[in-house]
Amino acid sequence: MSELPPKPDAVLLDVEGVLYIHGDVIDGAPEALARLREIAGGIRLVTNTSSISRKEVIARVRRAGLDVADEEVLTPAAMAVRYCREKGFSKVNLMVARSLREDLEEIDVVGTDQKADAIVLGDLGPMFSAETLSHAFRQMMDGAELIALQHNRYWKREDGLVLDVGAFSAALEYAAEKEAIVVGKPSKDFFRMALADVGAEAGRTVMVGDDIEGDIGGGLNAGIASVLVRTGKYQPERVAESGIEPTLTVDSIADLPEALG
Repeated sequence: MSELPPKPDAVLLDVEGVLYIHGDVIDGAPEALARLREIAGGIRLVTNTSSISRKEVIARVRRAGLDVADEEVLTPAAMAVRYCREKGFSKVNLMVARSLREDLEEIDVVGTDQKADAIVLGDLGPMFSAETLSHAFRQMMDGAELIALQHNRYWKREDGLVLDVGAFSAALEYAAEKEAIVVGKPSKDFFRMALADVGAEAGRTVMVGDDIEGDIGGGLNAGIASVLVRTGKYQPERVAESGIEPTLTVDSIADLPEALG
């Protein structure tokens, strides 16, 4: 377990469940964010969303009454573009929501019935089906690499908990007997990118999230002190079952500045 650095050089914040829930800002979040800017050298919002574009994430944060600069918001889509570019993939099946495609414009797209170098898997919402997964499975069996924008098991919607990308990725990995490349949390590559972007070392950074595996486990695995908030999709029984010990657990983001000051 990494130690909590006082007055860290950077703070990485998950968005949904930490700053707001379904658009409703968490009590004390605006004030806490302002205080964290005074305490830390840099702030980055590191969301695992794979259903909406980065532009929409920024708009939602601002609609919730939170002050954020465009460059402070990081998403898995940027990592997917970089990974495809580094690998030289020229034919990619984008299994992502239409709203996310603007973040992936650099990628050359092929259809589900064509041979692909890779599949970028995001949140398809109601478009996830056995038939959709079967198309991806056949491409994987034909040599395509699976790139998951994130690997969360579930997320909290207004009507309750629902399956997330990680569950569908796991099904494809199991069927094709191939491990996915994960470019969102809890991937070490995602955290390395965030650290490089904010210009901070892991030991001088704090990660804050409501997901014990993606946020806390991922952050700790990257050598970053990680704070769990009891908001959003926090479930005490899930935390106990995970075996992951957060550096610190607080009731909400409102309690973090005092712990770091």
